[in-house]
Amino acid sequence: MAGRPKKCFSLIGFSLICLQMVASAKTAPKIPTIDQAYSKISNSITVEWATVPGATSYLLTAEDGDTVIETMVANSPGTVTGLKAATLYQITIRSIGAAGRSQASPPKHAKTVLAAPVLEVHSPSPDSILVQWEAVYTAVGFSVSIMRANGLGRIWKENTTNTTLTFTSLDSGTLYTIKAYAWNANGTPGDDSTCNQRTSPRAPANIQVSFDSGALEASVSWAPTEGAFNYTVMAVSDSSELSCSTTFSSCTIASLQCGTEYLISVSACNDAGYSRSTPAVTLRTVACAPGRVTIQEDPPGHLSVSWPNVDLSDYYVTFVKSDDGLEVHCNTSLTQCNFFSECGFTYFISVFAYNKAGQSPLGDVFNYTTAPCCPSDVNPVLVSSDRVEIVWSPVRGAELYETKAVDGLHTVECNDTAPACTLSALECDTKYNITVYSFNEVRGSNMSCTSQLITTAPCSPEIKNISKDAFSTLNVHWRSSNYDATYTVTARGEKGLYRCRSTGESCSLGDLPCGSVFSVTAVAKTQAGRSLPSYSVPLETVPCCPASLTVTQVTQSVVNMSWTVGTGAETYMTVLESHTRQSKCHTHQNHCLLGCITCGVNYTVVLKAISATGLTADCAYQSYSSSACCPLGVKLYRLGPNGIRIYWQATRGSANYSTDLYGSKGIFTCAPSAGLSFCDITKIPCGDVYTVMVSPVSETGLKLTFCPKKIYSVTCSGSTLGMVIYRGKKNADTNGTMRHG
Repeated sequence: MAGRPKKCFSLIGFSLICLQMVASAKTAPKIPTIDQAYSKISNSITVEWATVPGATSYLLTAEDGDTVIETMVANSPGTVTGLKAATLYQITIRSIGAAGRSQASPPKHAKTVLAAPVLEVHSPSPDSILVQWEAVYTAVGFSVSIMRANGLGRIWKENTTNTTLTFTSLDSGTLYTIKAYAWNANGTPGDDSTCNQRTSPRAPANIQVSFDSGALEASVSWAPTEGAFNYTVMAVSDSSELSCSTTFSSCTIASLQCGTEYLISVSACNDAGYSRSTPAVTLRTVACAPGRVTIQEDPPGHLSVSWPNVDLSDYYVTFVKSDDGLEVHCNTSLTQCNFFSECGFTYFISVFAYNKAGQSPLGDVFNYTTAPCCPSDVNPVLVSSDRVEIVWSPVRGAELYETKAVDGLHTVECNDTAPACTLSALECDTKYNITVYSFNEVRGSNMSCTSQLITTAPCSPEIKNISKDAFSTLNVHWRSSNYDATYTVTARGEKGLYRCRSTGESCSLGDLPCGSVFSVTAVAKTQAGRSLPSYSVPLETVPCCPASLTVTQVTQSVVNMSWTVGTGAETYMTVLESHTRQSKCHTHQNHCLLGCITCGVNYTVVLKAISATGLTADCAYQSYSSSACCPLGVKLYRLGPNGIRIYWQATRGSANYSTDLYGSKGIFTCAPSAGLSFCDITKIPCGDVYTVMVSPVSETGLKLTFCPKKIYSVTCSGSTLGMVIYRGKKNADTNGTMRHG
């Protein structure tokens, strides 16, 4: 191709350099040449070659006549994987560049190494490991090595043409690592196979057996064995086989049988298997408890206990325990014991056999009950008007109690197995003879028990009425038929309890709080006890008067009365009354508006607090004086060049007044002299609108602001006042207030 034009570049301080850019045709990279091909793993072949300029990757190909496997690699060396073991392959390589791929290189032949043998290992004895494997294709021999898995100690290595090998003289209970590989006729080794195997443990030594006669169990201990994961203890007798397993160096075998000989052996195991069992240790358990025990009382007061002979026993001990906790025993090599007994007792009898192993297990516990005794501590725990509850201590041998109450004409009884009885349906304020008898099915009854005299509680009184005397004291009256009784009347309410007492048929309740509701009951009391309360009678006191009352002047003829809540009051009636008229209001609220009030008049203030049932409390408060009347005919007059006169007409009664003018330029106030009905403001700005209010002033100095206001315009005439023009009227919105306590 023709050369392209030359281009020159000039750099300050450097020589001119001419660069000739030549374009050439794109061609595929060169064919690479394989330097060597070899196999180190049974499923792959590694290839080495010289790098080809321009090649970006390489394609390796392996053929065995049946299959073709290709692998793309970036550079040398490259490996073809996924091959068959012990197989001859033809290897070629192609280089790949931007322009394409090259032709295949001259082939090289390489054979994959042998596959790893598949191992099966186990430990047939504590000091040996047997290794087995299947034949490997084209293998002529095998190399097997073994060493401790922790890397300590020596390595044993054996070569063989067989497919089994046993390593001996190993340490028991130790983890070993076994490695094996096969080689071909050229002595080339194949893949290796590795596995771990532990030798089985040796049998435990120093066996110790401890027997617990009470629990019928044996604790077995031994010296720990190297490499043992857990241990199994066997206890074998002619009729049973028991075992326990543990990871520790001791184990307890429970549920052993009495009167039995066991052979105890221990074996250790790990993941390799079990050791041989230790030589058996003989264990003889305690004798069994005697059976078919016979108990007789002949004559009364003497107990005879006998039993048949028990095999393997050396002697016997008989325990007799009474139900009061006292225990006696008899130690004998015979088969009978004798004891003293008392009436009313239950005896618990047990017989044990003993030998060198200890005490026999507890056999049957027999009980023998003598004739019952009478209850001696009969105690009435509750005496009411119609029933008596009595209790007593359980007597020895009693299985059933019969309680009878007799008043001379009637008999009430109850039967129970418990040491308690409730006699019901009795007459109030009545004397009864009460007797408790004890029974025993085995020994019969004891009818010599003594009686006790008990009087029932008094009868409940009946409230007839509640009256109120002239001093507001409440008198409660009742009727009752009790003998020598004291009566207590109780008024129970939210504010507490109020009581009065009497031996007659009435008593007085005083100082009850207002606005309260009470439930009144009466109770009778004698030495025998208290009666049930009478049926309750409701009692309501009058409502409480409000603690304070306030009267507020709303307008000249309307006042607002408000008060605090009176306890027990449901509604209120307020009354303002003068010598000429009366104003009242009935409401359920605690405030009320009253109209038609005459200004400048004294009123009496009355409030009635009324309960929901109509009880009324009359509450009196100090008198109230209504406000002075608002003046009439309020007018403004010009007074000289700068002054204003406010004029009005005074109404009924005498009052002091205060005059106020409210304008945008200020507030102007004046107070007239006593008895006058005008007031002068000597200097006031013109050209403004003024609101004029003339208000009565109470004796306390309070200015009442509910009087009407008038509006005037004051014009200017030069620098002096001009015309005074009436513009209308404006109502006040502020109240005057007076409070009453």
